Amino acid sequence: MKLRLHNVRLRLANFVLELDAEITGQVAAIFGPSGAGKTSVLDLIAGLRHPQSARIELDEQVLTDTAHGAFVPTRQRGIGYVPQDGALFPHLSVRRNLQYGSPRHAVNGSKSQFEHVVEVLEIGELVDRWPQRLSGGEKQRVALARALLSSPRLLLLDEPLAALDQPLKLKIMPYLQRVRDEFHVPMIYVTHNANEVMALCDEVLVIEQGKQIRHGAPAHLFTVSDEPQFVLKNGL
Repeated sequence: MKLRLHNVRLRLANFVLELDAEITGQVAAIFGPSGAGKTSVLDLIAGLRHPQSARIELDEQVLTDTAHGAFVPTRQRGIGYVPQDGALFPHLSVRRNLQYGSPRHAVNGSKSQFEHVVEVLEIGELVDRWPQRLSGGEKQRVALARALLSSPRLLLLDEPLAALDQPLKLKIMPYLQRVRDEFHVPMIYVTHNANEVMALCDEVLVIEQGKQIRHGAPAHLFTVSDEPQFVLKNGL
């Protein structure tokens, strides 16, 4: 993946988001405290927000270029988005939520893509349930499966573990690692948890108050504190 965020400027409630970065990792984190502008970056990549200025390119395709009036609509960007709450359709069963992501049921070898994704994320026993009867961790796995079934060229994950307690976080992380290793879909992973970055990502863009303050490999930017937990070197 090569994602270029050039001359990005978006006015938010309390500050102006300003970025100029190139992301090339297979799984890249956007890391920072709550309210830093992380979700707004995802919204710009997905085409859900219009910036005051920006040139956003994904693998040489221009998605947004305010200088030339270019803007690819969200549904044409080939990007899967998993918001923090999963955003499953409550009036559809799990199976129909998944089918919404993959109406064509593309074939993957001897198995359909649908069967393959369901197997990897271990949600076969959930497909006939309704979203209201799923736990938080189950909802996240279903939302992730639905995004994968759209065959995205880039997957955006907005703090998928933030609403879960620690035992559930430990249970869900292996599924995220499995998706990374099994499907090889590039991911942008938003989080304020350094341990999640170290467990999943190979690149991290650190932002605070809408500004990039560091960018590099997680091992170079984080260290182990006394808990032990990973923390950003020299604080944030």
